[in-house]
Amino acid sequence: MHKLLESQTVEFKQIWKDEYLKTICAFANSEGGILYIGLNDDAVILGVENIEELIELLPNKINNRLGLVVDIILKNSNNKNYLEVKVNKTYAPISYNGKFYIRSGSNTIELNGGNLTNFLLKKYGKTWDDVAEERFTLDEIDLKTIEKFKKLAKDRVPDIVNEDNLEDLLRKLNLYDGNYLKRAAILLFGKNPQQYYIQSHSKIGRFLSETDIQSSDIVEGNLINQVDMILDILRLKYLKAYISYEGVHRREKLEYPYEALREAIINALIHRDYTNTSNLQIRVYDDKLVLYNGATLNPEVPIEKFDKPHQSKPFNPTMASVFYKCGFIENWGKGTINIINECLEYGLPAPTFEYEWEALRTTFYKRVENEIIDVGVNVGVNVGVNVGVNEIYEYIKQNQPIRAKAISNHFPQITQRTIERYIKQLKDENKIEFRGIPKTGGYYAK
Repeated sequence: MHKLLESQTVEFKQIWKDEYLKTICAFANSEGGILYIGLNDDAVILGVENIEELIELLPNKINNRLGLVVDIILKNSNNKNYLEVKVNKTYAPISYNGKFYIRSGSNTIELNGGNLTNFLLKKYGKTWDDVAEERFTLDEIDLKTIEKFKKLAKDRVPDIVNEDNLEDLLRKLNLYDGNYLKRAAILLFGKNPQQYYIQSHSKIGRFLSETDIQSSDIVEGNLINQVDMILDILRLKYLKAYISYEGVHRREKLEYPYEALREAIINALIHRDYTNTSNLQIRVYDDKLVLYNGATLNPEVPIEKFDKPHQSKPFNPTMASVFYKCGFIENWGKGTINIINECLEYGLPAPTFEYEWEALRTTFYKRVENEIIDVGVNVGVNVGVNVGVNEIYEYIKQNQPIRAKAISNHFPQITQRTIERYIKQLKDENKIEFRGIPKTGGYYAK
């Protein structure tokens, strides 16, 4: 027993209190779990005095308050009695006093707002984009975008080109539920999606510092059109282009690889949590470009796997399917890998991915000029980097668990980008790992 630790599926309580029904509720809404009664936080068995009363009381109390049937097992160790309350995962949502709870690591948290909406939808086998809306009609669909889609999709769904009936076409794309259009239909093909979902627009800004903005643009319209509009605005207004000629052919090379930006923008639009009231933001600085996107990460695809092959788990699968059919994305979970590889092949540092405050931040970095000049400089740079990495590693060992921001605060003489590069190097060398969920977890030395 002493080896047990509190976790996603384990909780210790010295005595029973009715407020612990929240924990049982959270177990049922998550992956199930075991609540031990009669143990302290260190898993030391203290025993329960009124054990017989609890054994009789708890099953009825849990069933009456939560509608759950749980296993309550009497345990004994060194003549001390304690209880093991085993809770199975449920497929219907469970509430306690009208509120819904889940487990996040070793914590029980209450769900609110968009998180609650997405939780309930998932429990009922739905996603936000798959929900039908009675207020939508075919008159809301932009026919020009439909024609654009048909041209783009002719290779993957050839029969779509000859489909002239709008309703039949949308039904083939799984954008109808019964007699009603789904939310995905309006976001993908609507004339004015922002009329219904104001947060579905995107913002682009030129920043001189974190607080000093020089100029900005708002991009509205449906998502299929937003992709090209965002890229055009970035290319024509916000990013420098280097011009060269091959014979009579003019070549334009942006500061960042076009395909990587395109992939990142598409990923952001289809993986957005549209219950989040924030919009997609693209911030252009002198030395970097940052995408902020309100999102809910899938625990099966943690941020630490973004640079490795992983399953494709789109947050909005109905929209993702349409984007796939028109060739915007691939269904192989390689979007982030492609972004990284495009930047490296371009001679740029690998972009970084961070998650905080319910938003995914993707950062592209410019080329570091004159980083390596000659052999002498190269040696000096490498030595400096190695020393820095070792210092970071030792600090993680002494202060684990620790987050990247805390490391950066301790080393103000090192840039955030360098800290992120060191962390990636240590992860690649299998010296550190990230444990827990993105919001509350931290780095540990191995």
